[in-house]
Amino acid sequence: PFYKEPWDPAGLVTEYTSVGDVKRWREAEVTHGRVAMLAALGFIVGENIEDFPLWGGVVQGVAIGWAYPTGAGFNQLKEEYNPGDLGFDPLGLRPTDPMELKELQTKELNNGRLAMVAISGFVAQEFVGPGGPKEIFEHLFSVLGKD
Repeated sequence: PFYKEPWDPAGLVTEYTSVGDVKRWREAEVTHGRVAMLAALGFIVGENIEDFPLWGGVVQGVAIGWAYPTGAGFNQLKEEYNPGDLGFDPLGLRPTDPMELKELQTKELNNGRLAMVAISGFVAQEFVGPGGPKEIFEHLFSVLGKD
């Protein structure tokens, strides 16, 4: 929202990059952000509720926008597919105004990016400190108890 040109600090987008590549990267970013948001919440809940059987420990998904893997079209999105648009809105929360939709998509991307960093920190924190892996709240309360 602050740049006129796309933000690309790694310089991935060049004159040789196709629109399909950028759409595939955006789809991967949205998907990983959504999974990370669920993982961050699940990590906190899992730390507080031990042995909670949820889906038998298996997480599955569907590949809605992906093209059939044939020939040179392997690992590509369908032309008509918009990254992140699964067509699933049972509560009718998707805005009809394009500007509101863009704002909502930007918020989702930013929250997904934050969640990816957060869950990485949660997992890394489990292994930091003496005595082997500790649960994140066990570590937090041991630090707060020292003060």
